[in-house]
Amino acid sequence: MRVSLRTGSAATAALCLALVAAPAHATPPGPGVSGKVIAQTTVGGTDYILREITIPPGQATGWHYHDGPLHGYVEQGTLSHFDSTCANDGVYHAGDSLTEPPGPTNVHIGRNLGRKPLVLDVLYVLPHGAPFSEDAPNPGCDFE
Repeated sequence: MRVSLRTGSAATAALCLALVAAPAHATPPGPGVSGKVIAQTTVGGTDYILREITIPPGQATGWHYHDGPLHGYVEQGTLSHFDSTCANDGVYHAGDSLTEPPGPTNVHIGRNLGRKPLVLDVLYVLPHGAPFSEDAPNPGCDFE
């Protein structure tokens, strides 16, 4: 009985510590945001993945960052790009290209503030097996 009480107490303490130390919740993408893989290959330890991403009017990607650089091209619509200081760090129209640097110090969100769907072609250059993006909490901006 004494062993199971100690084990239960240790488990409860660990759970409480995990809950207190847990980061703020990540922001998910808005309704209707979608992506489809167009092409992909792996060379050495790097994945090269081309995706088409569609963001409906009034929606956003959610706050996130990437484990490798991204190279994007706006096919349709306008991308409003915001960094973790809540500043608009770029507005990209159809025909424009952009690059996003990697890493957790480059948290950002892409928003479609226009009236028609935003369509992006994005080349992800990622360490093999890395996810397309890593969710991040809203850094304190009054929008998501």
